[in-house]
Amino acid sequence: MKVAVLGSGNGAHAIAFEWAQAGHEVAMFDFEEFSGTIEEVAERGGISADGELEGFQEIVYAGHDIEEAVQDADLVFAVGPAYSTMPFAEVCAPYVRPGQIYVVCPSSCAGAIVFKQGLDLGLDDDSVLIAETSTLPYAVRLTGPAHITVYNRLKGGYYVAALPSRATQQVFDVVQPVHGEIEMADNVLQTTLQNGNPVIHPAVSLCNVALIERTGGDFLFYEEGVTDGVGRVIEAVDTERLAIADALGVSVLRDPELGIAQGYQAVNNYSTGYSQAPGFKGIKAQSQLDYRYFNEDAGFGLVFLTDLARQIGVDTPNMDAVLRMSSIVTGRDYETERARTMESLGLAGYSVDELRSL
Repeated sequence: MKVAVLGSGNGAHAIAFEWAQAGHEVAMFDFEEFSGTIEEVAERGGISADGELEGFQEIVYAGHDIEEAVQDADLVFAVGPAYSTMPFAEVCAPYVRPGQIYVVCPSSCAGAIVFKQGLDLGLDDDSVLIAETSTLPYAVRLTGPAHITVYNRLKGGYYVAALPSRATQQVFDVVQPVHGEIEMADNVLQTTLQNGNPVIHPAVSLCNVALIERTGGDFLFYEEGVTDGVGRVIEAVDTERLAIADALGVSVLRDPELGIAQGYQAVNNYSTGYSQAPGFKGIKAQSQLDYRYFNEDAGFGLVFLTDLARQIGVDTPNMDAVLRMSSIVTGRDYETERARTMESLGLAGYSVDELRSL
């Protein structure tokens, strides 16, 4: 099978490596402004890995020609932060053909809907299958030129859903042989709401603002950044995420339970569950406040979740507070920027029943 990977960050390298390892012909694309890492893959002819994935895998193409990467691909992964989803879709649009499968990995809150918008496809159009995953299937970092270290390949707690949901089985049948732990979600609401990043990252970052600014991130994000009090903030946000899911009739796990299923955590609580998590050991904090933990996980994730909650009548005072304070400390106004809302997704006015039917 021919597989294309859009993106050249940590997760994109890991996805490309594992699908090549499984015997597929893999091409990589990224925009010219992100030339460094993808050019290193081209120069070396592939990607090397250590940790829970090991060895060297050939990548047949790595560069900036989107037509070369996707026109003959059977399966395309869009791997990047929330703000990359629309640009990836728009650059693919002239080369999309019926029967292809596109997977936004991870969803980062309604990524499949955004990708369909970029392709100018209706939500119910299944001529091209668009799906999303709840998270990346790895804890991974680029640790050298075209080289990744995989600290954790998820053991479970990893979900996929297509849009429309009737196509999920078809997508699952294609990706499951490589991602054996993946499970089918009921719909894209489940994959979106099972994303724990908006729950964890803004809360921990907000509680450690002074330390980030004073040290340039020279501390351990989870081991030193999460205490009992910080854990209570995470739990308060997570409780509201679960309330949103409950109102929609969507089954999602508490975040510590998800972490245990994925192989990150060993303790089922919101404090030592993170600070003593085997899968989070050694992870440093961000070097500055201008980082995806605020810009993506608050600016996209919490903005979306609070807007969804308002539409379906769920109160989220703790999410609102974390979002407001995130705007203040970063000097932004994420609520006004409205990077991802029910209106921008074309879902404004949808009833609970209509949202469930996606």
